[in-house]
Amino acid sequence: MFDIAIIGSGPAALSAAVNARQRNKSVCVFGRSLDSSLLFAAEKVDNYLGMPDLSGEEMLNQFYAHAVKRGVEFKESRISQIMPMGDRFMINADNEFFEAKTLILAIGLNKSRGIEGEMEYLGKGVSYCATCDGMLYRNKKVVVVGEHEEGEAEANFLADVCEKVTYVPLYQPVLNLKENVTVLNGKPKSVLGEGIRVTGIQVDDEMVECDGIFFAKNSTPPESLVFGLATDGKNIIVDRSMATNLPGVFAAGDCTGAPFQIAKAVGEGLVAALSAAAYIDANK
Repeated sequence: MFDIAIIGSGPAALSAAVNARQRNKSVCVFGRSLDSSLLFAAEKVDNYLGMPDLSGEEMLNQFYAHAVKRGVEFKESRISQIMPMGDRFMINADNEFFEAKTLILAIGLNKSRGIEGEMEYLGKGVSYCATCDGMLYRNKKVVVVGEHEEGEAEANFLADVCEKVTYVPLYQPVLNLKENVTVLNGKPKSVLGEGIRVTGIQVDDEMVECDGIFFAKNSTPPESLVFGLATDGKNIIVDRSMATNLPGVFAAGDCTGAPFQIAKAVGEGLVAALSAAAYIDANK
């Protein structure tokens, strides 16, 4: 079990990781490769103190090298769900599970658009993790909306469990689906439901009846990543210690709102790490 799990791999995450190691805490950074960061594509960064005229790639590589030197562990993975387990958190990283005493969310800008009814029916038929919730839909009808090819693995897993699986790809080509998965091309418009349960999804002009809907997204909305997390629009709500409304959960960087600057992200990562370390020490 790690003392601190950091979700994300940008400047806020790497700053938090280095400073958590300075407090002698075990740390693991869960995120995509460095080239997935928006900063990586920057031709030149000229407003970060003491490091002028570097490209975004050069800056990120220096941040990463610093974290590695301090003994930070890295897991290149997509996080689909984080579950509070009393005094710890269970992290689903590409269906491999890890435990941590505290969390720092440094997930960057929330680029997920969502559709009407998606958040309303979260936990009532809408899910972002087939491995976590698929068995709830044994012998039932489900729809998987995939923004990337990893959605095909979700659909294939559900095809062994559910009566019918319909796959709605938001990309092309679709290559690795089982024969018993139905492909429906179109644009999802809204999640349909009655009271506390999903009844279907509107795709273009077609209403598809189903018992559950799984979204395989490029970026998971923060409030669905950790159930009960308070947000303001697409921003995670934090106080000056970078604490969220959930005990043991902190956030830093672009996911907490403007300004979207490296210096702000690095500073918030530092504060979040110190706060997480203090939280652990206070709860020994």
